[in-house]
Amino acid sequence: MDHDSAVREAAALLARSRRVVVFTGAGVSAESGIPTFRDALTGLWQRFDAQSLATPEAFRADPALVWGWYEWRRSAVSRARPNPAHIAVATIEARRPGTVVITQDVDDLHERAGSATPVHLHGSLFAPRCFDCGQPAPPPGPADEPPDGRRLEPPRCTACSGPVRPGVVWFGEALPEAALRAAAEAAAACELLLTIGTSGLVYPAAEIPHLAARAGAAVVQLNPMPTPLDPVAAVSLRGPAAQLLPRLVDAAG
Repeated sequence: MDHDSAVREAAALLARSRRVVVFTGAGVSAESGIPTFRDALTGLWQRFDAQSLATPEAFRADPALVWGWYEWRRSAVSRARPNPAHIAVATIEARRPGTVVITQDVDDLHERAGSATPVHLHGSLFAPRCFDCGQPAPPPGPADEPPDGRRLEPPRCTACSGPVRPGVVWFGEALPEAALRAAAEAAAACELLLTIGTSGLVYPAAEIPHLAARAGAAVVQLNPMPTPLDPVAAVSLRGPAAQLLPRLVDAAG
């Protein structure tokens, strides 16, 4: 199937679907200039391994180092802007009110593009909580750049005085139960699932498109490269989401 035909076929699927799930991954944020998780370890951070900073054990051992890295990441996210793919996702929601957006990204670009309540499977840089008691911390203000480039003491919990941690899912942690349940229920009930900018490798999140396919939904994939989702996708569009998704949405009407 040639590229234009694939866009038309995907648009036709979207046009006749009312229960839509949009499932996004790091590739969408990367098109806004946000480095993917492992690519973010550059400059002052290049001597670290991602997994050495993204674990409860790392935070327990050196909270200032881990908090400093995540504030550095949040600062980079705050400077980024939603790209046309984020805007197109919000357009799908506006035209099809039953749409559910599920994201593996920990930034707030979907919200800034107009998506109301995306399901964050891997948490959010903008939802910190206490490391000790789990109490949500106040919404953070502008990101603090670590004064020495790396270390920054985390704030303290107002309930128990424990250290506040980033609100993301670390290695070795389970996905948020409510988010995973909401994602699974939406995937099982949808007519169409659009999977955008995700490798299909990170489980259990990668199971969501397969769940939709098993329930009889059509799966449309937008990704520059082949992925493990190719066998279940009714249509696979190769290329940048910021270019392809607006075309698909415009053609669907």
